[in-house]
Amino acid sequence: MKNKYLFTCLLGVFAFSFFSCSGNKEEVVLKNFDISINNPLDVDRMDAFVLLTEEELFEKHPDFNPEGFIVYQKNVEIPSQYNSEGLDRGLAFVLPFIAAKETLTLTISYDKDAPIDREYPKRTQAELSHKFDGKFEDRKYIGGEFRNVDELHVPAEHTDHSWYIRYEGPGWESDKVGYRFYLDWRNGVDVFGKKVTENVLQNVGQDGFDSYHEMSGWGMDVLKVAKSLGVGSIATFENGLARRVDVTDSLYAGITNNGVVYSSILTKYHGWDIESGKTDLSSNLSIHAGTRLTKQVLNSSAPIENFATGLIKDKKAELITGGEDQVYGYLATYGKQSLNDDNLGIVVFFKNDQKIEITEDPFSHVVVLKPEGNALTYYFAAAWELEPDGITEIDDFKAYLDKTVKELSNPLKVSMK
Repeated sequence: MKNKYLFTCLLGVFAFSFFSCSGNKEEVVLKNFDISINNPLDVDRMDAFVLLTEEELFEKHPDFNPEGFIVYQKNVEIPSQYNSEGLDRGLAFVLPFIAAKETLTLTISYDKDAPIDREYPKRTQAELSHKFDGKFEDRKYIGGEFRNVDELHVPAEHTDHSWYIRYEGPGWESDKVGYRFYLDWRNGVDVFGKKVTENVLQNVGQDGFDSYHEMSGWGMDVLKVAKSLGVGSIATFENGLARRVDVTDSLYAGITNNGVVYSSILTKYHGWDIESGKTDLSSNLSIHAGTRLTKQVLNSSAPIENFATGLIKDKKAELITGGEDQVYGYLATYGKQSLNDDNLGIVVFFKNDQKIEITEDPFSHVVVLKPEGNALTYYFAAAWELEPDGITEIDDFKAYLDKTVKELSNPLKVSMK
């Protein structure tokens, strides 16, 4: 860890020392408080996401410094970040391990006046990249070079295969898996299978087209989305079809967090034209280190009869459902459905009390869901057998599904002192 101070850590008391320019030794004593984390399940959990919300954090510790803090478990530093944008605002970290029924105490140490520089391995990423210094001709972008941006109001000329946005939309990844969605009328979610744990999206599609459909050292695009819901795409169920967010007035996407343990993307679909009339839809996608799960939070400006999501139908994959006795249930498939003809599992997790029905259309397995207050939260994931320590058998995938459902249904209990 790199810091502005020359550190001296005193056991049981977090105090740091540094030398001033005049040579005088000064001591800065950091303030600290404890948090308690309880695992209510009778199984161990790994890489569990913890968020101390901005509201509660500043209510209990008004002088907390978002730029100057460290999270400790005993004397071990836990990588963390502060989210100042997006839905999950506050202090975020990933707990490496908590045993069954265990309660842990962690310490948050902070300097109320000065920043503390910290360097941690970057285990997540969110990015959005489009071309500059070229021009549109017949809805194709000619020339130019890709540059990463924090946000994009999508030009009216842009459509599918315009070669304007690198890999055709925003991307996000953990050390397990990567995802993208098409930032155009298709609005489908696709999967980048990873053979490595480091971040890879910054190198994908840099040659200007879709070479990521071929196997490379980092992995490849493993899912054929076409007219389907891919994995976890946003839709509504109309007239027996899952209709993706296709007809809109305009599109906006922005990277709200691109952090070491948590990354997120905000997308605004202005004027989504559905049967009940137009609505403005916001999507908040997020991922954290150590997980395959993407969290999707939807909000509609107008009442909407239903949301739908689901999975591509593939004859080579077995359909799996479960979790009916838990808060969350799942709709999943597993089999040799990857573009590399190897085993791939895909799944959506949803609240059972919001489930209207599990059905299908010609392209997708579909779960139709009832929003609450025009809002909906669900999760989706992909597991490719060529991941490091990947899931290679259907029974192991089913075990992963059942464990994940229990974890979603029984979140960690976190209390701040």
